[in-house]
Amino acid sequence: MSETLDEATTLKRRTFVAASVAVAGAPLLGPDRAAADVEAPETVPADRPSIVRLTVNGERRTAEIDNRTSLLDLLREHLALTGPKKGCDQGACGACTVLVDDRRVNACLTLAVMHEGADITTVEGLARGDELHPLQQAFIDHDGLQCGYCTPGQITSGVACIAEGHTGSREEIREWMSGNLCRCGAYTNIVSAIEQTAKEV
Repeated sequence: MSETLDEATTLKRRTFVAASVAVAGAPLLGPDRAAADVEAPETVPADRPSIVRLTVNGERRTAEIDNRTSLLDLLREHLALTGPKKGCDQGACGACTVLVDDRRVNACLTLAVMHEGADITTVEGLARGDELHPLQQAFIDHDGLQCGYCTPGQITSGVACIAEGHTGSREEIREWMSGNLCRCGAYTNIVSAIEQTAKEV
């Protein structure tokens, strides 16, 4: 039975793709090595536990964790720091924002083992005893929260926004805080709180 036009076209495409892959890969293998000789690199089992040592809110902390543990899960599940919230778990809402060596990081998107020896600050580490951080107080003064779920990430991100010097105008604050979503829509008050704090610190 003769092949149809579609079957012949599919065959030609497959032959072309196979030949292209072989030709493109040849220079990488070198003249004396065949594709069959290439060995896969040795991998470490993902479920093998690791010891991670961090400074969290000024305190040295050590935890034994699965290599696949996110920084957010380390903080919440292993260190009982529930300020950073698990919102979207995809890095889109900013509810899990923490400071890693003074830089804003979405804790849900990064593995804890990548931050061995790092200095982590969560919303719990911003106050000094009973004295609130100026931005925490400003959120209260300007009513910058409603349900409060996004507030820890908003405040932590806002502290970094001020430190980075991105508070020249309300528009600039909005731009640099755009990674933190407030489903209650308290944006105007959040911007006011950051604006006030930037002038005071």
